[in-house]
Amino acid sequence: MENRVKYMSWTEFDERRKETDTVIIPSGAEEIYGPHLPLGSDIIVAEKIAMLVAEKVNAVVGPFLEVGQSNVLFGMPGTIYAKPENLKAIYRDICESFIKWGFKNIFLVNTHLGNTFPLNELLEDLQLEYGVKCGLIGWWQYIQSFTADVYTTPHPHGHASEAGTSVMMYLAPEYVKMEKAVKTESKFKDEFPNIHKYIPFEDLSDTGTIGDPLAATVEKGKITVERGVDEISDFIRKYLCKR
Repeated sequence: MENRVKYMSWTEFDERRKETDTVIIPSGAEEIYGPHLPLGSDIIVAEKIAMLVAEKVNAVVGPFLEVGQSNVLFGMPGTIYAKPENLKAIYRDICESFIKWGFKNIFLVNTHLGNTFPLNELLEDLQLEYGVKCGLIGWWQYIQSFTADVYTTPHPHGHASEAGTSVMMYLAPEYVKMEKAVKTESKFKDEFPNIHKYIPFEDLSDTGTIGDPLAATVEKGKITVERGVDEISDFIRKYLCKR
């Protein structure tokens, strides 16, 4: 079954909204992601995760922006930037549209850290204003809680590193060019890791990678995706859809 709204006719959507009141909306970015992965890796992953979850929980997948709040990466070629207030406003319009058509559960699969803060604010506002139930994950941060036994390098969750490359190898192998992958250590030596900083990405890496993507495998990506999809689906069934 096709769960993505953009591929439905209006009559198909009208039928589907009678069968489910849950919508899953991707959020990501278009930015430098190493020489071996496409600029749209984040949003590619977000949409594919949303589709896998929707199949398990009888949800529809809504439209989304392909860009995010990527200001710290704006100095690197190909990065497209959306202001956080604009991001929040567009996602509000998308969510309010689904609320109008009867949807009561909204889950955002977000794959870009910079989007998390405005989207969290939005979902809190929507719950208070409309009485809907909402949830969100920041995918790359979220998977760290259940993949300690999967990845082997010292910093597997760095930018376009072992974890990100493994997930892309599993979900979208046609876009991965491992012959171009390079291990890259961060140029910035952080003496104060517990203090938040605002460092342009070009001061961290010349390749768009931080970490070792050479250790990535399809199997590691498969394990990560399956564990994440199963837990998100469980959350939607047991919490989001519970009245």
